[in-house]
Amino acid sequence: MTKKLFIKTYGCQMNVYDSVRMADVLAPLGYRPTEQADDADMIILNTCHIREKAAEKVYSELGRLRQLQEKRTQEGGRLLLGVAGCVAQAEGEEMLRRAPQVDLVFGPQTYHRLPEMVTRVLGRVSGASGLVDTDFPAESKFDALPEEAASQGAAAFLTIQEGCDKFCTFCVVPYTRGAEFSRPVSSLLDEAKKMVATGAAEITLLGQNVNAFHGEGPDGKTWGLGRLLRALAEIDGLARLRYTTSHPRDMDDELIEAHRDLDALMPFLHLPVQSGSDRILDAMNRRHTAEDYLRIIDRLRGARPDIALSSDFIVGFPGERDQDFADTLKLVTEVGYAQAYSFKYSPRPGTPAAAVEDQVDETVKAERLAMLQQLLNAQQLAFNQGSVGRVVPLLLERKGKFPGQLVGRSPHMQSVHVQAPDRLLGKIVQVEIEGAHANSLSGRVQTDIFTSDHDMAAPSREIRTA
Repeated sequence: MTKKLFIKTYGCQMNVYDSVRMADVLAPLGYRPTEQADDADMIILNTCHIREKAAEKVYSELGRLRQLQEKRTQEGGRLLLGVAGCVAQAEGEEMLRRAPQVDLVFGPQTYHRLPEMVTRVLGRVSGASGLVDTDFPAESKFDALPEEAASQGAAAFLTIQEGCDKFCTFCVVPYTRGAEFSRPVSSLLDEAKKMVATGAAEITLLGQNVNAFHGEGPDGKTWGLGRLLRALAEIDGLARLRYTTSHPRDMDDELIEAHRDLDALMPFLHLPVQSGSDRILDAMNRRHTAEDYLRIIDRLRGARPDIALSSDFIVGFPGERDQDFADTLKLVTEVGYAQAYSFKYSPRPGTPAAAVEDQVDETVKAERLAMLQQLLNAQQLAFNQGSVGRVVPLLLERKGKFPGQLVGRSPHMQSVHVQAPDRLLGKIVQVEIEGAHANSLSGRVQTDIFTSDHDMAAPSREIRTA
């Protein structure tokens, strides 16, 4: 009997990948994805702990879902509620205490055991206490996942590495995702080939510290991310490669050379720095300086002059002074970003920074964030405006909001809207950029210069500046 599964995904792209794989493992039990929560037989909230008050937002959503669950019970049916991801890992049994309507609480490393958990819950009487599974199993969850992953479309995600050993003082990832783990190269190549066979033209490699990848290669040696990218670039039909999120400490020579040599590796890199102040970087336990970061940027631009850069910034970290913030603005000005993410610092329970007494006033945080975002937004707009008049290869990934509109990503990760027929979905086409906005571009498909997908995958390597 077919049952309907609704998964609401919060946060990072790794959660997007995990949500797809949750659907895979539940398929043998008869669950099929639906886009409507109201008629689902099971709802899973796949949560993220990065954003401020993440746990409270999950509890608020569970409060709303409880009404739907009670309505289903009154109608003689049953709605299972599950909470997955980093908030589930952090809350554990506390979640069942605060939200007893939840049937399943499981962490990022245990969703491969979902069929067993669901079977156990369904075997219990309605209203019985839910199950919690937040272990860090000795076996890799990837060994237990179905070999045939569901199609993700033209742009697919592939998790190659999980966990973190960096222990930045503001971050909960080492506690919710565990220690660094890299998947074997052979299994990654097999999964990537299956993604391409089901329509993927672009694959984004995912990891909490993706460039810390150190998987066992087919030759028995440890492979880094640069070598893995070279092997993936040889897959027939795979036109584009990306990876996220990276740490400056793991940008090694082999990876920088891959940016130089591989046309399939798109000229865009998200490389978080968090602050431009050495004093704050030290307090964050980042273990690199602003100068270290700038040297990496120089090397990347030397290897790939047209590379576009993105980053993360935290303002108002405990102890941040005016000069520290000025150092951040200086670094941003020097680098010139195509896009970036910036946030006010908010304490995460259990992290070292949360216990520091020298917290920055919220008003000061807000003022600094506004100043930083004004600079970053100006850089992003300038970068987008510099694209007007250029012809770029665009992978058309999805339909837009308006009839006849399709949306894709440029090699530099810009969102581009075009008027095009649906038959071009999943294809790489040449597009002339005609308009630039703060967060997107608009363009016109150049139908007279279609070639093969591989011929159009790589952009011309002209120098770009923000």
